[in-house]
Amino acid sequence: MVSEWSWRQSPRATPSYVQKIFCPFRMKLTGFVAVAEVNMSFVEYSDHIQDGDTAIIYLGHDSMMPVKVQHGAQTQTRYGAIRHSTDLIGKPYGSKVTCSKGGWVHVLHPTPELWTVTLPHRTQILYTTDIAMITMMLELRPGSIVCESGTGSGSLSHAILRTIAPTGHLHTVEFHQQRAEMAAQEFKEHRVDHLVTVRNQDVCKDGFGVVGVADAVFLDIPSPWEAVKHAKAAMKKQGGRVCSFSPCIEQVQRTCEALADQAFEEISTLEVLLRVHDVRTASLPLPDFGSDPTETPEKTAADSAPKQTNVTIKTTTPPREIPGHTGYLTFATKPRT
Repeated sequence: MVSEWSWRQSPRATPSYVQKIFCPFRMKLTGFVAVAEVNMSFVEYSDHIQDGDTAIIYLGHDSMMPVKVQHGAQTQTRYGAIRHSTDLIGKPYGSKVTCSKGGWVHVLHPTPELWTVTLPHRTQILYTTDIAMITMMLELRPGSIVCESGTGSGSLSHAILRTIAPTGHLHTVEFHQQRAEMAAQEFKEHRVDHLVTVRNQDVCKDGFGVVGVADAVFLDIPSPWEAVKHAKAAMKKQGGRVCSFSPCIEQVQRTCEALADQAFEEISTLEVLLRVHDVRTASLPLPDFGSDPTETPEKTAADSAPKQTNVTIKTTTPPREIPGHTGYLTFATKPRT
């Protein structure tokens, strides 16, 4: 989606009719070639920071923050203030910006992965490791139609939108009215609202608001078994995939029973575990197999000098105990009807 044009030509050589034609597109006179500048979006990349963008301020690998770029605004960091008008707007994404105290930060283009680690938490969220498994097992691709409940903080929603763009659509349902309104506002600010419909309703009672259109359905609610029949109704006659996230095995058991009752097939559950391996340096002895019986005595004597007996390698050790898990992912397939 093109929303801005840059007309690279000398200002004095620019005819008036060209200015009139390109004025609605906020023309920039900088050279000889007409270049389309795409606005920042979570599904499209923009080269330069513009007013109204959501940018990610990178202070370190474990310290990032989202910022809504606005003319005249400032953002305070531990390295000093960032002035949006002079330090951000017009600068390329990825720029190194010096703050008022002399420290510096990088300004990154937003992605679903960066949003997951910086978003304001309204609920518990799914993280990238879980999201990667969900998008793969649901077989999402550009053009897919997806139903989701509940929306929550929108972590998974942004990843789904990036995957199904530019022609897919997400129907997301949130029971809590304020959370639904805030999610809809974020989708608009992130310029992905044309790809998503947000509904404030109880999916267990009222369903997803659509019938026979979804390629995939995702459930992240306290009682997913109560929404299985609505998930089936929302899916296409050609079939599709469903996924349910649950923290407790009892929820998984009831959901699997409901999926079987609704004639879903290929029901399987994965336990999502985080294994942090300990990387260390190890010194291992080289084995001594003795002398080669085929070698001559002269060569054997020449090679009798002391040799290296150890070798240093990098190795990893898995944890002996895993304290807990993020949850269970249950997948199933609706057969063609």
